[in-house]
Amino acid sequence: MAKSNGENGPRAPAAGESLSGTRESLAQGPDAATTDELSSLGSDSEANGFAERRIDKFGFIVGSQGAEGALEEVPLEVLRQRESKWLDMLNNWDKWMAKKHKKELDMSPGDPKWLDVIERDLHRQFPFHEMFVSRGGHGQQDLFRVLKAYTLYRPEEGYCQAQAPIAAVLLMHMPAEQAFWCLVQICEKYLPGYYSEKLEAIQLDGEILFSLLQKVSPVAHKHLSRQKIDPLLYMTEWFMCAFSRTLPWSSVLRVWDMFFCEGVKIIFRVGLVLLKHALGSPEKVKACQGQYETIERLRSLSPKIMQEAFLVQEVVELPVTERQIEREHLIQLRRWQETRGELQCRSPPRLHGAKAILDAEPGPRPALQPSPSIRLPLDAPLPGSKAKPKPPKQAQKEQRKQMKGRGQLEKPPAPNQAMVVAAAGDACPPQHVPPKDSAPKDSAPQDLAPQVSAHHRSQESLTSQESEDTYL
Repeated sequence: MAKSNGENGPRAPAAGESLSGTRESLAQGPDAATTDELSSLGSDSEANGFAERRIDKFGFIVGSQGAEGALEEVPLEVLRQRESKWLDMLNNWDKWMAKKHKKELDMSPGDPKWLDVIERDLHRQFPFHEMFVSRGGHGQQDLFRVLKAYTLYRPEEGYCQAQAPIAAVLLMHMPAEQAFWCLVQICEKYLPGYYSEKLEAIQLDGEILFSLLQKVSPVAHKHLSRQKIDPLLYMTEWFMCAFSRTLPWSSVLRVWDMFFCEGVKIIFRVGLVLLKHALGSPEKVKACQGQYETIERLRSLSPKIMQEAFLVQEVVELPVTERQIEREHLIQLRRWQETRGELQCRSPPRLHGAKAILDAEPGPRPALQPSPSIRLPLDAPLPGSKAKPKPPKQAQKEQRKQMKGRGQLEKPPAPNQAMVVAAAGDACPPQHVPPKDSAPKDSAPQDLAPQVSAHHRSQESLTSQESEDTYL
């Protein structure tokens, strides 16, 4: 999306506030807006008087509500491993963006009724993050642009307040245009119907969550049933904001990683884990005698159960599958139709994660092939293997003669030939092809089995053990 001229960007607040000149420039026309964009390229915390304060690794001002206390130290090698893994897994991200529309969405004025609501919500999104700490700063401008563009892209849905924190989290990690298209994917494929006017999809998922809770934690299910607490009272913000307003930030990022990879079942699992550990024992239920105490318990969850390492381990081990969720969805949909009639919002079926979305994309996609990234001399040992002494040149010649005589070598390799250590990309590594008569026609030689790249493996459905290996 191209930058807007400022005409439809966030309105300038009252002139008496700090940095009023900078914000007033937003309402003074294109030239002033351009100057303001340049001035807001740096940290908004510096522009808003927070230059002396420390920022944590997630961008939150230290000591603020959004910042975390003493964080669990993750070993550097684990961080590097995670970084490499996700870079590899997201190699096909552009394929999600195949259906891009023209950029008039950013330049169009938008519907005034949605613009006013969006503007009122801007300052509520992570106000202690350096991107959004300044009213009218670059973070709030981009957030306005993304949300306005969505109302133009889906005018029948318009704007829902729960979309603002989703878009804000995306903007913390990517430019505005990419954040917009990611928001579209979340609203259309991961959580379809969540942000429609009647919120019917979230009501259905509330019933699904409550039914699954009976199997995961009968004690918690019985307590919530006895107190007659509707699931919407505690799960609406969890699900619609993808826990971005609930969990510590390190846990939010881990949950979002799993959510993008495997889909909405991760959101269900996180909700079930929180309910199980908040209300899953007689001792905990005793402390919640009424509805008020129960709701307060779920709004003030124990830091221990939200801690990254504990939560991710519990989520990975919880045996709730896509099939269970979809089966329960059909049951709850039938009950809805019997008691309330047909759904007013006709949402497309949701897709469970990146692989399902890629598989549903129309048109052929080129197969992933390994490409050279690390080259070693032919006689160099592979990483982790013991080096073998290089044979004399005469011995190499004799060895090649013997192999040629047996039909095992068609021609000697070039002196500077390199072999490839596999990595994802465009070209295939050179492979030695034996003569036709070296193996039966009806069976492929064992040493010619196709190599599967790490990225290709990541596209397969994850079993429980594979999920644990991936996320931990």
